[in-house]
Amino acid sequence: MAKEKKFITCDGNYAASNIAYLFSEHAAIYPITPSSTMAENIDEWAAHGKKNLWGETVKVTEMQSEAGAAGAVHGSLQGGALTSTFTASQGLLLMIPNMYKIAGEMLPTVFHVSARALASHALSIFGDHQDVMACRQTGFCMLASGSVQEAQDLAAVAHLSSIKSSLPFLHFFDGFRTSHEIQKIEALDEEALRDMVSTKALAKFRERALNPDAPVTRGTAQNGDVYFQAVETRNQYYDAVPDIVARYMGEITELTGRSYRPFEYYGDPTAENIIVAMGSVTETIKETIDYLAGRGRKYGLITCHLYRPFSEKYFFSVLPKSVRRIAVLDRTKEPGAIGEPLFTDVKALFQGKDNMLIIGGRYGLSSKDTTPAQIVAVFDNLDAREPKADFTIGIVDDVTFKSLPIKSEVSIVKPGTTECKFYG
Repeated sequence: MAKEKKFITCDGNYAASNIAYLFSEHAAIYPITPSSTMAENIDEWAAHGKKNLWGETVKVTEMQSEAGAAGAVHGSLQGGALTSTFTASQGLLLMIPNMYKIAGEMLPTVFHVSARALASHALSIFGDHQDVMACRQTGFCMLASGSVQEAQDLAAVAHLSSIKSSLPFLHFFDGFRTSHEIQKIEALDEEALRDMVSTKALAKFRERALNPDAPVTRGTAQNGDVYFQAVETRNQYYDAVPDIVARYMGEITELTGRSYRPFEYYGDPTAENIIVAMGSVTETIKETIDYLAGRGRKYGLITCHLYRPFSEKYFFSVLPKSVRRIAVLDRTKEPGAIGEPLFTDVKALFQGKDNMLIIGGRYGLSSKDTTPAQIVAVFDNLDAREPKADFTIGIVDDVTFKSLPIKSEVSIVKPGTTECKFYG
């Protein structure tokens, strides 16, 4: 007999931290906006004796900085305990040195990040992808969520995949836009999640724990004679990750009926012009595509969930054969680069392939609003005879003239809907 569905009203931080608690034995924390409530939830649940998937209360350690939290995670993992942490922005940057070590030693963990702008010319507490993009080279696998429901479901995928692959995951979603958005979501069944855990992979992780009765050497120094070879030995593990993630996405789909894949396509199956993006903007793009479809215009969207490793197989499995032009939207800025990260990855996929125009643009830095009218401008630009590359949306750039013009505001509210505006 099928279990009755359970619904909860929560924000993205709650959705992700609830899953993290279930899969953790230890959490090392240090608060930073907008991730703080994830750590606060873990601490509160532990104080009240909430049990994880194995019937244990999570041990919580609050450190004096994010660097300390990452070091505590590293040490805890070396001791064979499933461990998680939560952070954002400069806090995530302080964790990077330990992230290299955790990835190099192939220790399964999940860092949940409510992605936030970095302090450069000024500090901003609001959301974009500058922090997570600074972690691309650490060796962490990276999984992106675009809604509160996805923050829960893909958090589970991240934990399950990390245990199975023996590689660490960075699960991220947009700061404030998702982390503090309150929605009614369907809760995942805890017994079903426990049954999904690879007991063999978990036992293998436990067996690798440091033990004075079975000493091993770790943290060595290596010279050029062996260092390169050791780095390359991890290739096979990263090559296996996309299929592992796809497998667990399939199990979550079977459990919930919500479809997930490393890349997902939405829109007209014969579209010639599409957008590639990740995070909460994909929700706006989907609604804009529906709005334009009602006016006879055919467009599409590829949502990137698994950003690292970046899978050519899963990208092309959803790309319609009709596509001729692609606009890639990045929520970050890399000054001096030839293009932003997601754009350069997509561009690399088509190296040597003909008949594909790929342009990149930036949006949403520091939670700058991204409206349907701006998405229409991106599609209008793709339709142009000579589309503008390296563009921006959401601002008026009267200095370097990279912004796309907005023709008029667009309402994607469905007919019959009552609209209200609240101030306060």
